Amino acid sequence: MISNVLMPTAGCKVVAALGLFCGTLLLVSGCGHSKAVASTKSSVKSLPKVEVARPVTMPIVEWDEFIGRLAAIETVEVRARVSGYLATSNFQEGQLVQAGDVLVVIDQRPFQAEISRSRAALLTAQAQLGEAQAEVARTQADKVGRVVRVDLALKQLQRMRQLRERNTATQEELEVREAEHEQAVAEREVGDTLIKAAEASVVAAEAAVGTAKANLELAELNLQYTEVRAPITGRISRLYVTEGNLVSGGTADSTLLTTIVSTDPIHCYFDADEQTFLKYMKLARDGKRPSSRDVRNPVYLALANEKGGFPRWGHMDFVENRFDETTATIRGRAILPNPNGELAPGLFARVRLPGSPRYEAVLIPDRAISTDQAEKYVMIVEEGAAQRRRVELGPISHGLRVIREGLTGTEQLIISGLQRVKPGTEVAIEEKSISLGTESLPDEYEPVPEDKWLTPKRGAAANVTLPDSRPGVLKSTSLPEKGGLLP
Repeated sequence: MISNVLMPTAGCKVVAALGLFCGTLLLVSGCGHSKAVASTKSSVKSLPKVEVARPVTMPIVEWDEFIGRLAAIETVEVRARVSGYLATSNFQEGQLVQAGDVLVVIDQRPFQAEISRSRAALLTAQAQLGEAQAEVARTQADKVGRVVRVDLALKQLQRMRQLRERNTATQEELEVREAEHEQAVAEREVGDTLIKAAEASVVAAEAAVGTAKANLELAELNLQYTEVRAPITGRISRLYVTEGNLVSGGTADSTLLTTIVSTDPIHCYFDADEQTFLKYMKLARDGKRPSSRDVRNPVYLALANEKGGFPRWGHMDFVENRFDETTATIRGRAILPNPNGELAPGLFARVRLPGSPRYEAVLIPDRAISTDQAEKYVMIVEEGAAQRRRVELGPISHGLRVIREGLTGTEQLIISGLQRVKPGTEVAIEEKSISLGTESLPDEYEPVPEDKWLTPKRGAAANVTLPDSRPGVLKSTSLPEKGGLLP
């Protein structure tokens, strides 16, 4: 009985012990799981957060920028071609003048008097020519009588010789007839000499008439030169000489009266270094970008106060044939329309010239680029960790930096949080996108066709008259409005 009573009691103790042991295990197990979860959450929270985005890939044209200076296509120093006192001026200083306009007038009275004197000299020469021609006519008329006398003397001489052979005439009579014949021949020769002398007088008189005519034409031309005219159309400077002053003309040291510069179209000169020139030559050899020596590549221009883009258009029209030995640069020249006269010679300008063909470019923001001495690099995310990637930079396009080498456009580029990571650091990423900025220049271009060239036509100056010539006129061709492409 005792044994039967004790057995249930022992069993209860065993069951109680087992329950306590299991509870302890569950408690310990639960605490360990909570610590593991907490540890995992803590490690996730400790990863540095960065913003990543894929680079932008798009077709663009690189536009090289140069600093240029505007210059007039035509510049004229207005000087007098004759000397005299300055009588009047007929232009408003600083304004536009047209080719052929009378600018100043030199006192014309001495030149009018010279014309009168030259006309009188011409009349005198013409009268002398008439006298010489009359003398020629008189001597030629006398020649007829002298020829008749020679013939008569010859016949009388022949008849006398026949009579002398028959002894019906004396020797003295024969000699008389011979002398008369010789005298008639001599008179004929003298008459011929007089004719030649008269003809020579006619030639001299004709020369005198020609000289008198030339002097008259020169006098009339000098009278025209007293009206100093504008050789070209353009903007005139101030008058450097006050009315009433004596001005010299017709020599290298002639008095400078004023200057005129053409305004439409206008040139812009700029210099390129050796590396840029060699790049252009290589692109031309490879058939990717034609040389500006062979075609008229478009250019875009902005003045110092035009910060929002390049609103002015033109095209290349000249490249120098050699490098400047002092600066190691080569000079190029663009030509631009200037119908409103807003572009003034001497202004500085920023010039953009196509520096590449159209190609697929990789673009990233400048804030994603870091510098290590001379090396440029970016940070990308690969397999959850930051990695360093060396890059080669290009110009700015659409507000972003062109990457020539180092990126393909498929990478996860770190664009924010660079200061919190280094190569190999595991990061927590947040996906972002890169937005394009505004771009004032087109992403494609074509050389300007010949019928749109602005090359000026060279011609005679308006103050010079040549046979079958007209004053030179500059050709002005309109270009597209802002935002368009050159045709």
